[in-house]
Amino acid sequence: MSTLQNILYVEDEPDIQAVAQIALEMVGGFTLKVCSSGRDALETVRTFVPDLILLDVMMPGMDGPTTMGELRKLPDLEHTPVVFMTAKVQPGEVSEYLALGARGVIAKPFDPMKLADEVRAIWERKNE
Repeated sequence: MSTLQNILYVEDEPDIQAVAQIALEMVGGFTLKVCSSGRDALETVRTFVPDLILLDVMMPGMDGPTTMGELRKLPDLEHTPVVFMTAKVQPGEVSEYLALGARGVIAKPFDPMKLADEVRAIWERKNE
C-alpha cells in the first residue's frame, strides 16, 4: 500500500482553507499545498505532485468538476484520487461526483478534528 503524504487542496474561501490546513497539517501530519482556484491548481501541479487531491465543487472561474477534468488530462495525475469537499451532498449530487470519477465526497461543513481521518479512510479504500 502506498503512503498518503502530499495533498493538493483547492478551495476559494480563505477561512475554510485555514481550518482545513490546520486540520490536515497539524492534526493529520500531511504535507499540504493550498490553491485558491482551478487555474492555480493547474500551475501548482507543475512543481508539486500530490498523492491525493481535495477539490471544492463551487469555485468561481473553473469549478471543481472542470478542474478535475483538466487535471486528469495531465499524465502524472491521470490516476490521482480526487475527493470533492462540498456542501452539495444530496444523494443525486454525490452520485454525480462519483460518476465523474471522484474517489469520495466530504461534506462541508466538516469537523476539523475528523477531517484527516476521513481523508485517510477514503485513501485506504483506494488501496483495497
